[in-house]
Amino acid sequence: MSGGASADALLPPSVVEDLVRCLTAAEPERPLPALRSGAAAVSGRALADRVRIVRDALLADLPPGYPAFAAAVRAALAEPGFSGWMTWPVTEAVAVRALDDGTPAAFDDGLALLAELTPRLTAEFGIRSFLAADLDRALVAALSWTGCADEHVRRLASEGTRPRLPWARRVRELLDRPEATIPILDALHRDPSETVRRSVANHLNDVSHSHPALATATAARWLAGPADPRTSRLVRHALRTLVKRGDPEALRLLGFTDATQVVVHGPQLAADVVPSGGELWFDATVENRGPEPATLAIDYVVHFRKADGSLAPKVFKLATRTLGPGGSAAFTRRQSFAPVTTRVHYPGEHAIELQVNGVRHGRATFRLDAERLGG
Repeated sequence: MSGGASADALLPPSVVEDLVRCLTAAEPERPLPALRSGAAAVSGRALADRVRIVRDALLADLPPGYPAFAAAVRAALAEPGFSGWMTWPVTEAVAVRALDDGTPAAFDDGLALLAELTPRLTAEFGIRSFLAADLDRALVAALSWTGCADEHVRRLASEGTRPRLPWARRVRELLDRPEATIPILDALHRDPSETVRRSVANHLNDVSHSHPALATATAARWLAGPADPRTSRLVRHALRTLVKRGDPEALRLLGFTDATQVVVHGPQLAADVVPSGGELWFDATVENRGPEPATLAIDYVVHFRKADGSLAPKVFKLATRTLGPGGSAAFTRRQSFAPVTTRVHYPGEHAIELQVNGVRHGRATFRLDAERLGG
């Protein structure tokens, strides 16, 4: 999932009204006053606030005890319209009720209910509360889901337990004990579903941020199994952060070779000054002067200026090439400085470099102008 301003509109009043209809169809005698009020209250709010408002309304309107609460949710699941973004706050409410109950039975049934809900959108956010409350007990359930016939439930096992799941609360123990989820990834890395395998790759990439040796050791085990191009693709995606960092073991596993006899010409910048909101073009050539073919991960690094004047590097993928002895490859690339929600472009000096198998070359500086393009 991705962020941005458009995300705030994902749970509009109409979706909350649809949730009211689903719950009313299942139990016509329930008035749902808080949820009906919540439909109007979500307007103009950020997505996280919308989820909280609807969650709290569900907790106010549905029975206070976990068993009766879960029964009401399961009754609504019989309605075909009970799906989409209304599912997120429902999963959050399930987690609150199950954990407030405090019994092992409610804990386990709450996780089972999340597995029932996840095909309607995802329960990856609701599961985080269970993981934070009792990681080992929650992981027993998640591991059992890896054998489920429904690919959405199998994906939940991997996605919901990611250490750095976007939009989700961080679970400190997942960050401190990344090895705890490896059995789940082992069970799913050859899953027939591309969606599940992509989740496994993203999960292992999360692990690689702080535990690179664990990530590469896991990937090496998978690659040592029966040859499968899908596994190779998964590993490439899983190790993408380590490749950008120039991790030697990640580069070796992916077949990138020694680049000590590679020469980089450039980058040559088309301009020394870029107007704010504009773009920078640059050229570069990579040449193999060694006696053997060289397989190369070729990236470029933009050193963006921060508010305090310091520079922060960000690596962008350029190409993967195998160059024979004496071979070369030329590149032309455009880097945009148009406004984006994920980064503020500050005026002043920036820099750009090429990176080949993790080694940086040819730093060139340019200035981002304070004046907007055409202003």
